[in-house]
Amino acid sequence: LGGRAKTEIARSRPTRAMLARQVLTSALRSSRRRLRGTSGAKASLCTIPEAAKKAAEQAKDYRDAHSVQPEEAKAEAASASTSEVDSLEGIIGRNVVQGQDKEEMMRILYGGSPTPLPGVDKAAEKAKSMGMDFAAYKVPALEEQSRAPRLVRIAAIQNTIAAETSLPVLEQRNALYDKIEQMVNVAAMAGANVLCLQECWTGPFFFCTREKQPWMEFAESASKGDSFHFISELARKHRMVIVSPILERDDHKKTIWNTAVVVDQNGRYMGKHRKNHIPRVGDFNESTYYMEGDTGHPVFDTIYGKIGINICYGRHHPLNWMMFGLNGAEIVFNPSATVGKLSEPLWPIEARNAAIANHYFAVAINRVGTEVFPNEFTSGDGGPAKKAFGHFYGSSYVAAPDGSRTPGLSRVDDGVLITEVDLNMCQQVRDKWLFNQTARFDMYAEALEDYMDPDFEPQTIR
Repeated sequence: LGGRAKTEIARSRPTRAMLARQVLTSALRSSRRRLRGTSGAKASLCTIPEAAKKAAEQAKDYRDAHSVQPEEAKAEAASASTSEVDSLEGIIGRNVVQGQDKEEMMRILYGGSPTPLPGVDKAAEKAKSMGMDFAAYKVPALEEQSRAPRLVRIAAIQNTIAAETSLPVLEQRNALYDKIEQMVNVAAMAGANVLCLQECWTGPFFFCTREKQPWMEFAESASKGDSFHFISELARKHRMVIVSPILERDDHKKTIWNTAVVVDQNGRYMGKHRKNHIPRVGDFNESTYYMEGDTGHPVFDTIYGKIGINICYGRHHPLNWMMFGLNGAEIVFNPSATVGKLSEPLWPIEARNAAIANHYFAVAINRVGTEVFPNEFTSGDGGPAKKAFGHFYGSSYVAAPDGSRTPGLSRVDDGVLITEVDLNMCQQVRDKWLFNQTARFDMYAEALEDYMDPDFEPQTIR
C-alpha cells in the first residue's frame, strides 16, 4: 500500500461496528509489515476476516477482564458531570444585575465586555446540533498608519473522552478521532487558522492509575504515528496549522515524552516541543511515565504567526512562559488536563498573567468531563481508593497582551472557542508598557547564577 492508502486505513474508524474497526486495524498492521519488509511471506487482504475474528475474541476477553462495565462507567461519569456548575459566566449571568454595573464588572474582571465575532452562524448551528459549546469573539488592536492588521483566528478545542476506558485502546482512540474530526471541521467552518487540542488528546488522562498496561499503547511516534497522519490530513484539508499534544514514544532513545506536535497548513511536520515541567502533586503521577522535556522553548514561525506551546503544568512556572516570549512567540498555547479541586482558582489567572507579562496571546485549553477507570487507585493522601481522577473543568479561554480575556467555555461540555486577534497588539502593548525595556534581565541573570552556586547565601538583612 502507498502512503495515502496507509493514511486512509489508519483513519478508518466506523463508530458502530467493532468488527469493522478490528478488520481495518489488522489491515493497517499488515500494510505496515509489508512497507517495512518484515512480514516474511507476502501478506494479503484475504487474511483480514481471520485476523478480525481473532481480534474480536481478544477484545471480548479484554472487556471481561476489567472490572468497570460500560453502564457503570457511564453512570458514574454522568453523575459527576451533572453535579458541576455549567460555567463561571453562567453563574454571573444568572446573578449579576445588567446594564452599567455589569459593564463595569466585565471591565474589571475581564478587561471589558467581549466583542462577538460575526459571520460564524453556520459553525455555531453545527456545533449546537452536535451538543457542544461554541463561542466566537474578536480582539481588535489599534489601527496603525504603517502596518496593516495581522488578523489570525485562533481555535481552542476542549473535549470529553469518547469511549469507556474499559474498551480496547484502539477503540478508545478511534472514537476520539471521530469526535475530533467533527470538532476541527466546526472550527474550519468558523475560519480558524491556528488550532490547538488539549493535552494528550488521543486517550484518557490515565496517569493517575500508575498502570503501564494498556495505557502505554497510546504512545506513538511524533512524526510517523497514526495521529500525525490523521492531523496532517485535517491540516492540509483546511489549510490550518494544528498543534497536536500526544504521548510520544521516541524509538531512538527508547523513552516516553509528553509532547506537542506542530503540523503546518500543508500537513507537513514542523517539529515538536516536549513538556518542560512534570507535576508531582495529587494524582498527577506523570513521572511514572515520562520525565522533563529536552527541547527547550521552541517557537514555530508559521504563516499565521509565531507560536509556542507551554504544556499544562508549565503554566505554574513564570520563567517557562517568559522564555517563549523571549524567543519571539506571539501566541502561546497551554494545552492542559487539570481538575477542579486542585487548580481551578489558579486557572483564570495564570495564562492571563503570562499574556500581560510577555506581550503575547495566551490560549488556555483544558479537557472536560469525569473519566472513570477500570481499576481503583489511591492518591497517597490517606483517602479511600477510587476509580475517577476528578472533574476536568474545561473553561478554556484566550487572554490578550492588554490584559483582556474572553469568557471561558463550558465546565461540563465539549467546546470550540474561536478568537480573532490582531497580532499587531503584541508590539503595541510592548511599546506602551516597556516591560522588556524595564525588565533588568542582566540583573536577574546574575542573581540566578549566584543562586545556582552551592555556596549561595541569601541576601538577607537582620
